[in-house]
Amino acid sequence: MTLQGTTKHTDPTTEESEELARFREAWREELRQRKTQHAQAQPHIHHHDVGQADGTSTQAVGHVPPLTSRTVGIALPRTDNQLGPSHNTVTGTVTVHTSHGQSFLDRSFGDALEVYRQAVHHEQNSQLDDALRLYRQAFRLNPMVDKAYYKEEQRIQLSTAASVPPVVTAHPTAHKRLSSTGSTVVPPEKVDELVQSVNALAIAPNAVVTGTMASLLAGFPPDLLFEPEDEREGIPLNKLPDELLVYILRNLDTTAIERFATANRKARVVSLDSSIWRELVTLVYKPPQIIDDAASIAADQYVADYRRMYIEHPRIRMDGAYIAVCHYMYAYLLVACYVVLAHGFGSRSGLSENAWVNISHLITYHRYLRFFPDGQVLSLLANEEYGPQNVIPILKPSLRMKGFYIGEWYLDGTTVYISNLTEMTDRNSTSAYPTADSAGRRRYSFQMTLDLRSRPVGRWNKLEFLGYDSVETESGEVIPLPLKHERPFWFSKVKSYAAY
Repeated sequence: MTLQGTTKHTDPTTEESEELARFREAWREELRQRKTQHAQAQPHIHHHDVGQADGTSTQAVGHVPPLTSRTVGIALPRTDNQLGPSHNTVTGTVTVHTSHGQSFLDRSFGDALEVYRQAVHHEQNSQLDDALRLYRQAFRLNPMVDKAYYKEEQRIQLSTAASVPPVVTAHPTAHKRLSSTGSTVVPPEKVDELVQSVNALAIAPNAVVTGTMASLLAGFPPDLLFEPEDEREGIPLNKLPDELLVYILRNLDTTAIERFATANRKARVVSLDSSIWRELVTLVYKPPQIIDDAASIAADQYVADYRRMYIEHPRIRMDGAYIAVCHYMYAYLLVACYVVLAHGFGSRSGLSENAWVNISHLITYHRYLRFFPDGQVLSLLANEEYGPQNVIPILKPSLRMKGFYIGEWYLDGTTVYISNLTEMTDRNSTSAYPTADSAGRRRYSFQMTLDLRSRPVGRWNKLEFLGYDSVETESGEVIPLPLKHERPFWFSKVKSYAAY
């Protein structure tokens, strides 16, 4: 017995055919829409990349097609991520490169590429932390973003090279300095110093730095701090503003300033402040140290770098004395007469009756020079009985002793001229070579010409004799004196002497 029911059995083959028919219909509808949009975009072809003559689009290098039912093999609903054909080159904030009116990248790839480009830009600028963060963000948006980026960059280069017609242009000629009678040609070394000075302003904004120091500052990081020797301890010095540190340094001498600068890079930058060295230059470089104005010298020769001028420009130091230690040998013959006694000791001892003995004495004497800012100079010639430890405390204008002279000085370049050296002896002393007559009038004076040297750079601690003359007061006759035993003067710092 057969039971008949109302249940309807579904054939799987029929259901699959119906689904395939719907898929085909949706696919054909999508193709028709694309052809219609492509035909509408055809007039704009010439405004973009060059296409084929028949109007069909050519897939460029780096084309990443959007996900559709044809590429996957199943029917998928159309979403906003599948961008349709468009002539626009910018969609929102994402740059979309187009060719033949079609977009190459969907929105997810576009966002990922934009983030990837920013990461590359940060990496090129050595901003590695930001670059790493953006790289991670780009790969989270799309794991294939790196390959898409390189393909897209290659496509842009190819399209740019194809769209630009070859134009024959003249090759640029080398730069030539044009000079005229009314213009001043700046030396190349001055231009280099200006460039270095401008670059150093980024590290030390309140300092004008040139030369070797400018190239050294170029390697400093922009944000500098005082670092503790022990990381567990703090640095209270970081709490002080730079202006207060500069004010403290302005009350120190150059030795203390440079010692502070050797602490670390932050201290070096603070010590380069122009206000510190401008004040020192103003105090030191004035007549008789220089003939011209100090500001004009700093601007013309040192590009307004006052620290470099203080180091490299010649100057007579006044915070000590220049001392020359001189030696010479004095030899003479001495006849030793031996009396021969009656019992003949002389013949028994084997000694001759006349013995010639050659005796040599080493003579040591010192020359002292002390300079004053008002153009006065003190000169003292003393034997070995008056050593530096005895002379330095009493070397003042009020000193009265044999060999003590007071004169005038001025500096021209690296040459020191000392004139009108007159002896200031005690009235009660008797000299074998008096410099004044019975009426008290000076019969003659002395003058020196010295060459100023610096060993090492910036010390200006050596004076070498170029000339030493005797000048007749009445006639003005100059008589050169021999410099056979004279030695150079070397500078010795004295704490009790004022620097300027």
